[in-house]
Amino acid sequence: MKAKLALLAVLLAGCAGNAPRENYYTLAAPVSSAPLATGVSPSIYVGPVSVPEAVDRTPLVLRTAANQVEISDTDRWAEPLKTAIPRVLADILSKELGTQRVMASRQASALPVDYRVAVEIQRFDSSLEQGATLDALWTITGPKGGAARSGRTVAQEPATTRDPAGIAAAHSRALARLGRDIAAALR
Repeated sequence: MKAKLALLAVLLAGCAGNAPRENYYTLAAPVSSAPLATGVSPSIYVGPVSVPEAVDRTPLVLRTAANQVEISDTDRWAEPLKTAIPRVLADILSKELGTQRVMASRQASALPVDYRVAVEIQRFDSSLEQGATLDALWTITGPKGGAARSGRTVAQEPATTRDPAGIAAAHSRALARLGRDIAAALR
């Protein structure tokens, strides 16, 4: 019996050593050399951001056909998309508008701000062949109950490489386009 348990332990240890390596990817704002303004500027809160349930998960969801997706066991987002997208948009808006007063953390959601930006991601598709597709509705509410401004951004960005890293970079570029559209409406 002891020999069987020892053999089983060796076999399980061997299987654990062959486990596939997980890779983690992040979304990022483009690098900008423009210095941020230090004067008085409006404060902006980015949130809430909603993401389709089909892609609201840590593993990457890759579209393989019109009605088929594959959920990767080894390629994952380093942070939830509901956290990453507002963080990246806040960074983009900060750079586009030249202000450091752009927030996206949940703790900041209760703070008084001049503008609030809500985003509903309608589509966040990843395809090794077609790259990243982003379809987002956004609404900006201003100070003192002013009229809200709304818009829609649809961005299709090819992946520079046909791998998950290329997909993450393509989504980052699509989010940069969304951020520029929102910044233009805020100006």
